[in-house]
Amino acid sequence: MSRVDLAPHISGALEHQGAEGRRRAVRALLVRPVLRAQTDGELFRLARRHADELRHWFDKETGWRLVVESQTVRLLVSHVPQGPTATAVAERHPARARKGDPPFTRRRYVLFCLALAVLERSEPQVSLDRLADSIVLIARQPGLASVEFTLTGREERSDLVAAIRLLLGYGVLARVAGDEESYVSSGGDALYDVDRRVLSTMLSTAHAPGLAAGRLGAEPATRDIQIGDIEAALHEEPPAYTEDETNLRLRQRVSRRLLLDPVVYYDELDEDERVYLTRQRVNVTARLAEATGLVPELRAEGVALVDPDDQLTDVRMPESGTDGHATLLLAEKLASSGPASVASLRRLVRGLAKEHASYWRKTTREPGAENAIVDAALDRLVGLGLAHVAGPPAGGDPADAVVHPLPALRRFAVAAPTIRERKTR
Repeated sequence: MSRVDLAPHISGALEHQGAEGRRRAVRALLVRPVLRAQTDGELFRLARRHADELRHWFDKETGWRLVVESQTVRLLVSHVPQGPTATAVAERHPARARKGDPPFTRRRYVLFCLALAVLERSEPQVSLDRLADSIVLIARQPGLASVEFTLTGREERSDLVAAIRLLLGYGVLARVAGDEESYVSSGGDALYDVDRRVLSTMLSTAHAPGLAAGRLGAEPATRDIQIGDIEAALHEEPPAYTEDETNLRLRQRVSRRLLLDPVVYYDELDEDERVYLTRQRVNVTARLAEATGLVPELRAEGVALVDPDDQLTDVRMPESGTDGHATLLLAEKLASSGPASVASLRRLVRGLAKEHASYWRKTTREPGAENAIVDAALDRLVGLGLAHVAGPPAGGDPADAVVHPLPALRRFAVAAPTIRERKTR
């Protein structure tokens, strides 16, 4: 075979290799929006190698900005959900310091932001104890009166440690000595290096905080400003002046939802997004599937991008172990029987713990153990877009909350087997 004959084959192989490299880099950035040369090796090099193509794709399809530097690659994921169920959707994916840790509460998010503010002015090395003292001081500033943080109890120290561990995961901090667990349990300490390159990329908003006050009004100090107002001001999109620009914004909002949420239901979108996704769902999902390797699943109720490699998720189902098995059994119950109260699910789990005593961990048979099992199962179902929990009235018993199955949960329904008698000749 001549060299001329080989040229198309070599070119095709190189193009396939390049596309596969870009796909791996996109998936890595969706899992962890900060890639570092020191810890992410090959994935960091792939993102650097395909930086121009990745930057163009993220900007066009999602409106997200990719910042590529010598030692870090940072995807600035800025997204404020819209539509009738925006709050519920936003609460599906709380941060977690480590796998299996409790989800971040409002106080943990506040401590995370205050820690970033302190680190911005800190020395290259900082101890956990000194960082905590600085956060206590800054938490007393006007405007933060609703957040009480005094380091007087184990719970508050645990919240701070959760924020620190999230910073460790992002690479803002690198542990030099000590550990966080000793700080929580016995007042120990830890020492960290501060990576200012990663620290400088943490803020991910459409507008600088200094401009948010102007968007809130001429005299924001005289207004009753809520956190939602501040968030909207930080992420407010500039006006669209042409039809093409309007369609681009719609496509980006829809694409962000499809990439961030396991399932996107049509009734969770506002009218414009719903119409756009209904008409363009084949084209939109095809572009996302080509770049990410996800498989589109188009249903009457909505759209899901399924990961055949099971990498782009922090919540899995099914999963082995007691909690995973209990979640599957509760999913089957909800899928077949419809809405159920939290109290009834707890009673069901108490019975299941006896039925599966030889397989489940021993602590599941202790009084009250069913509460934690049901809570963990509901966190998983809600996070995967399989169920919705309608809370009790203000001041009511949490056990009175009602769990409503969502359409995607139907795949976990198990029908009764049909037994057919074998005909004899």
